[in-house]
Amino acid sequence: MSQRRRRSLALLTSGVLALPLLTGCGAGDDEGGPAAAGQDIATTTRDKVADGGVLRWAVDALPDTLNAFQADADATTSRIAGAVLPQLFVLDAKGRPVANPDYLEKAEVIEREPKQVVLYKLNQQAVWSDGREIGAPDFVAQWRALNGKDSAYWTARNAGYERIEKIEKGKTDLEVRVTFSKPYADWRSLFSPLYPKQVTGTPDAFNEGARGALKVTAGPFALGAIDKKTGTAALTRNPRWWGRQAKLDTLVLTAVPRAERPAALAAGKLDLAEIDRSGADRIALARRDASGKGAAGAGGAPAHGPGAAMTPAQATLSWATAFGTDEEKAAQEKESRTKHTESVKRYADEQKALRGFTVRKSLEPAYTQLAMNGASGPLADERVRRAVARALDRQALAELVLKPLGLPAKPVGSHVALAGQQAYADNSDALGGQDAKAAQALLADAGWRRGGKITEPAGAKAGPESAPQDDGKTPAGPGTGNDGLYIVGQDDGANGDRAGTQEEGAAGTDTAVSPADGERDRVSPVLAPAPFGAQQQASLLAQAAMARPVDDAKRSAARDGDAADPAKGSPAPAKQARTSGNMLAKDGKALTLRFVLPAGPGSESLRTVGERISQMLRKLGVNTETTKVADDSFFKDHIASGQYDLALYSWPATAFPATDARPIFAKPEPAADGSLLVEQNYTRVGTDHIDQLFDQALGELDEAQSRELVRKADARIWAAAGSIPLFQRPELVAVKPGLVNAGAFGLGAPRYQDIGWKKAPAAKGKKK
Repeated sequence: MSQRRRRSLALLTSGVLALPLLTGCGAGDDEGGPAAAGQDIATTTRDKVADGGVLRWAVDALPDTLNAFQADADATTSRIAGAVLPQLFVLDAKGRPVANPDYLEKAEVIEREPKQVVLYKLNQQAVWSDGREIGAPDFVAQWRALNGKDSAYWTARNAGYERIEKIEKGKTDLEVRVTFSKPYADWRSLFSPLYPKQVTGTPDAFNEGARGALKVTAGPFALGAIDKKTGTAALTRNPRWWGRQAKLDTLVLTAVPRAERPAALAAGKLDLAEIDRSGADRIALARRDASGKGAAGAGGAPAHGPGAAMTPAQATLSWATAFGTDEEKAAQEKESRTKHTESVKRYADEQKALRGFTVRKSLEPAYTQLAMNGASGPLADERVRRAVARALDRQALAELVLKPLGLPAKPVGSHVALAGQQAYADNSDALGGQDAKAAQALLADAGWRRGGKITEPAGAKAGPESAPQDDGKTPAGPGTGNDGLYIVGQDDGANGDRAGTQEEGAAGTDTAVSPADGERDRVSPVLAPAPFGAQQQASLLAQAAMARPVDDAKRSAARDGDAADPAKGSPAPAKQARTSGNMLAKDGKALTLRFVLPAGPGSESLRTVGERISQMLRKLGVNTETTKVADDSFFKDHIASGQYDLALYSWPATAFPATDARPIFAKPEPAADGSLLVEQNYTRVGTDHIDQLFDQALGELDEAQSRELVRKADARIWAAAGSIPLFQRPELVAVKPGLVNAGAFGLGAPRYQDIGWKKAPAAKGKKK
């Protein structure tokens, strides 16, 4: 596995919540402009925060490992690391890395020639929980574990460490000199988190010693008990912490699935939880009802909840059936009415409890994009991709998702950074904005015409489906698990749940696909990002087995009501001569694109956006066939294996795109077995020039020039039209109003020691 790829795996494993790991270029100027949305965390000075208390914070799952550099690390791994381990650089509110004074007095490049040398001056009070000073031995052990030279270390994140030539103590024990063999612009990304040498000093300790426990830590919190039965991980105040003492006594990370969080909040099991749109709506309705502004439903029925959909006529019919003469039906209806009454009461009780919560809002450090598979079919033609892109009203799509939430609705203008980050610049002009005439001209130039003759067999579609690409294979390596990331299957041939498992829908139709039969356990080294926040949980997904072959002759005969005769060959499908009407066609085939979307409960907004995109394309004369697939097969069986034309999913932002964005947009390379090595470039669209610009940016120590090279790469990515950034994802967090310095962190990292409960206001004029 290449070094650049290992770094990307770590980024995807850490996910969009792993902010302390995403550190990079220095901050300090106005490049990148303001963030699209600020933090919403009820910022409060420490003197107004009470000492003590417990915070129950929802996570998607307990971590399989506490080693953030292992392949199955997830968002909870990163959250724990952020609270209990040294983070030399952290992200500010604009997503820019800044030195953490709790650990560093200074860190800077002191030599550029003949080799780059970085000098770290450590906080003289910084010690591990066993009393030992944090120093050069810890840096050396981590470098040797992660530089890729010793395969005994099971690592997933190596980029940057392989460029280090040596590490040595400076003039004092508090100084660490790091010399690089090759210039590395993103040196600030290294050693965050920093593990003690007890974890990184030997392969055995690295591979197994930190999976379930961290005996030595150095953060404002220490790791307490991890209880798999209750799904909790307790973080307690670190008695050896030299900085400002943590305000909370205990921070309890509690595993609760997204769909269950409103109920858990209402039951008093959580104080802080990231929620989806439906959860936010429930809290808004609860607060509205509490204020007396809520309206009753028709006929006095509840205005929302499980009883809201029942009409007076349905209620009358239910009563008549329950007390009718048919005893069997009456018993069934009475049971149904009892369950319904219980659910209505439970919902009402939950709503009453949810009145005590508020929703804090910002925009996540991640953006949703429209991905176009450029490996084969119509989208292999750059003109068609550009036409699809220019048919999109990105502003309307951003408003569709963000405006109802009261969040800024501005399309993202960069593939490699978000507004506020220094590398950000709106380079979308390299492709051009919405322009129906320009899109039509591009399609016409590519040979697609309205009213063209269609001669393909009924049900045939233009696109790569007729010639599936085996480009999802990747080199052998360790499997990965993550916070809502999908482990992608190694064998594209097994990802055949489109072939022979169901009837194909007609162009423009909406179908659903179930996972293929016969799952087999096989771990893949390739990761894909979460397409929606609700699925951020660690999981090892099984590789789908080959779908059972279907005899088309027998299926056709059965459909026609005739017995299949094995002695007779199946006739070739008859060609049907017709015209495409108002839609586009070329070479006898209609222009139909397969649009793959996840079907899970956390992806409603993606499906809504997908429907709107389909409408925009239909005006252009482009058909879309929307297929909704199971969440656990969305990436491994469709995106990574190339079984799609269009798809919607999200990428996390990064503070150092020169390192982390390159594998996402790298030009696919032929592998030894004849397949394509796509790394994380699931659109299969890339150029040598883009790769060269990223490589130049990575080795450029002039930070301004490095960022300019990254922006040039982004402009080229726009021009290639493999993926189209749409909008920054919303971040919705339910909190108890008294909780301060926590909530929707936006692009910034939590400062764990400042999170706490606001002091009660002192009573005025109280008689003693």
